[in-house]
Amino acid sequence: MHVTARGGAPEETAADTRVVGLFEGESLADESLQRLVELGEAKPGLKKVAVAHEDAPGGGQRRVLIAGLGKRGEFDAERARVAAAAAAGRAKELGAVSLSWAAPDGDGIAAGLVEGTLLKLYSFDRFKASKGDDNGGIESFEVAGADEAEVERARVAADAANAARDLQNLPANIATPAFLAERAVEIAEEHEALEVELLDREGIVAHGMGALAAVAQGTHEEPRLIVLRYRPAGATGPHLGFVGKAVTFDTGGISIKPSAKMQEMKFDMSGGAAVIEATGAIARLGLPVTLTAVVPSTENMPSGHAVKPGDIVTALDGTTIEVNNTDAEGRLILADALAYAVEQGAERIVDLATLTGAVLFALGHTYAGLWSNDDAWFEQVREASEASGELGWRMPLHPEYFELTKGTVADLQNAAEARVAQSNYAAEFLRQFVADRPWVHVDIAGTAWGMSRNYVGKGASGFGTRMLIELARRAAS
Repeated sequence: MHVTARGGAPEETAADTRVVGLFEGESLADESLQRLVELGEAKPGLKKVAVAHEDAPGGGQRRVLIAGLGKRGEFDAERARVAAAAAAGRAKELGAVSLSWAAPDGDGIAAGLVEGTLLKLYSFDRFKASKGDDNGGIESFEVAGADEAEVERARVAADAANAARDLQNLPANIATPAFLAERAVEIAEEHEALEVELLDREGIVAHGMGALAAVAQGTHEEPRLIVLRYRPAGATGPHLGFVGKAVTFDTGGISIKPSAKMQEMKFDMSGGAAVIEATGAIARLGLPVTLTAVVPSTENMPSGHAVKPGDIVTALDGTTIEVNNTDAEGRLILADALAYAVEQGAERIVDLATLTGAVLFALGHTYAGLWSNDDAWFEQVREASEASGELGWRMPLHPEYFELTKGTVADLQNAAEARVAQSNYAAEFLRQFVADRPWVHVDIAGTAWGMSRNYVGKGASGFGTRMLIELARRAAS
């Protein structure tokens, strides 16, 4: 979709549909539109949208959507996403081809309008015989009275999130580890400052990544360690390390999962998808930050070759691990990936993973869980989370949780017999592999899909993509 910022009066747009925001307790300047408010047809409540018509420049009629924005004092970037999504959905129903918003004042509001619109209009129909129009038939979108650079950043971020959703939505027989690796290659080839390194099964073993290799040994699909290094000229700030779990299908291995909804386990690569596409967007925006992205990717399958409960493996940093539950595989592959990020010199680390179902019981589909060993770094991640609307809630680390991770005949165990505080347990396990670097773990098992937020719906959300882009932007400033 063609996305632009435009100066001049909002009503001067050439778009066939324009959106006017309505705040609670305020009037619209246009008397004919205000009449609809007085009649109760147009309401100021968030997500409310009324349809009107007006004379268009050059003759003819065009649609005007009156979008409720709630209270002005409460209107922020997130509410802008919600309002924009409601308007975009209505515009799509009405067959709009071009859409224009009159941007209210406020930090991040224009970006929110762009993101809410593009995320709402996303669809995935690659495998359907009858395909709809991309973006629901809407070909162009503009924000009147907005900063051009802000609009462009938001467009790139939303496009990246939608690209991550594409990866999430692909079935596991297509989105294999090799497929994700090829996507990383495509992205790297677009940017001079971005390079890619791929380790296959042999390379993973040769590099001493025994935990990743153990998970991968049960599948016929070739695993990959995907590494993207972004090294632009004039980079500032700390060396960032983004790590994303990419289990392209998770059966649970020998500790096999129940069959109900197992098809959703194609989404177990959502963290890796977010990291790959966020890295591409960071390069596309030319952000002056040093970044190493590490994505361990494999299937987790039962077979005669699969890792067994009770096996002991050795991670990259030399830590030995008892594999007591092969369905706790995410923490195993992340252990090697985190250690590798440290080996590559990352000074600030964030990992994204659909790691524990337990986080759903704590936070539902609204917040991701956040764990951190460093308050200052956590605060930077939290701020990026809030700004992007990809919300996170801090959860605790504690020595008593660490005690649970200690092995009987090895240094650590990947699952304890006492099934308590399982998300905290997993975070404490991962913390052992970051070498005390400032680190935040983001458990997106509840937010990668199933959110029901009106601009992403119940399907793949691309969660974490925009947060990582925003974090890199802030780290570079």
